[in-house]
Amino acid sequence: MMRLCFLFIGAQMAGVLCTLVGLPDMLGMLFWGVLYTNVGLADFTGLLRVEAFLRDMALINIMLLAGLGLDYDALKKLFRVIMQLTVVPTVAEVVAITVLSRYLLDLPWLWGVLLGLVITAISPNVVVTVMLRLAEQGLGKSKGIRTMILATTSCNDVLAIFLFGVILGVIFSTGNLTSQILQGPIGIVIGLVFGGACGLLLLYLPSYQAKYTNGLRFTVTILAGTLAVVGSRLVGYPSAGALGCIMTSFVAGTGWKRRLDYDTNEVGAYLDLLWKFLKPVSFSLIGKEVNFDVLEGSMVLYGTITLLVAVVFRLIFSYLSTLGSDLNWKEKAYVTLSGFPKATVQAALGPAALDLARSLNATAELERAQTVLIVTVVAIILTAPLGALLMVKLAPRWLKKDPV
Repeated sequence: MMRLCFLFIGAQMAGVLCTLVGLPDMLGMLFWGVLYTNVGLADFTGLLRVEAFLRDMALINIMLLAGLGLDYDALKKLFRVIMQLTVVPTVAEVVAITVLSRYLLDLPWLWGVLLGLVITAISPNVVVTVMLRLAEQGLGKSKGIRTMILATTSCNDVLAIFLFGVILGVIFSTGNLTSQILQGPIGIVIGLVFGGACGLLLLYLPSYQAKYTNGLRFTVTILAGTLAVVGSRLVGYPSAGALGCIMTSFVAGTGWKRRLDYDTNEVGAYLDLLWKFLKPVSFSLIGKEVNFDVLEGSMVLYGTITLLVAVVFRLIFSYLSTLGSDLNWKEKAYVTLSGFPKATVQAALGPAALDLARSLNATAELERAQTVLIVTVVAIILTAPLGALLMVKLAPRWLKKDPV
């Protein structure tokens, strides 16, 4: 247990060092995990359940934040553009990764789709940080660019996380062909019903007159998300967990915003605070899986090629999705660029298949799950720092100052 604690403490310190030199802290956390396992300290025998629990908590936290980040009013106002920027680039990137991973990484089609869904998610951590910086500089508000980027990021992550849960459930389903086909649709229904019911319940529980209402509401929200994920696995429809989590926070968050005496950001602030603890846990644990003794150079090379081609596809189709909007070409290019950084969601989703394969003793799937994780790590290293740097440096050149 001490080794596990030292891993997390060291990851936090490595993250701080990275921020001091202008790099995203998540890179330091990731590299600390890689270093930890390659100097022989990552022997956590008997703690696999603790690892899986911590990764589940990180994923639940990300899903709840994704649902809470969906702005109902913004979705109504910019629905067409947001849906175009969400669906079209996502499909293009996933298709590109699926095809390339089939022939370069020798992954079956469904595993290729799973990898594509992990990679296609946009890092909310990177994007939100940059958007806050733009707000301070007075950039990108007049045409709703900041709102558009934030809404697209949330919708993209919701779509990727939900479909990831569906495909993961199908891959590890042990039933017959009919049950595998019905796995997705039934999971959708269960997730929508459970999430909607929990979201409505959170509008009234705890009472607005209760002491420590915000803290209690945060606690119940976490419990609802945990119940959605754990419960969906117990009933045999794990794909329902992600949608249940997202729906819970979306319905509750939308309802809270309608109440003038309550600010949704209170629960969001608590979730952000929890993420500050789970962030070094999540990134160091994914880095810990990268063992140079068994890592094949060809996998890294082909994984990098797959990522670069897929990112080009995403950027092209993202730009095409902005056509018809009232943005000029520089603003369209900036909105397109916002889909480039990958980090937060990847750290949560990347190890999920590996954890599931280990828990089910599915030895045939372990190697494929390891491939997904390695390519995920490469994606974080390549896109997180470069994406953040480009968004910060190009904003003053491509976006107009907000009118005073």
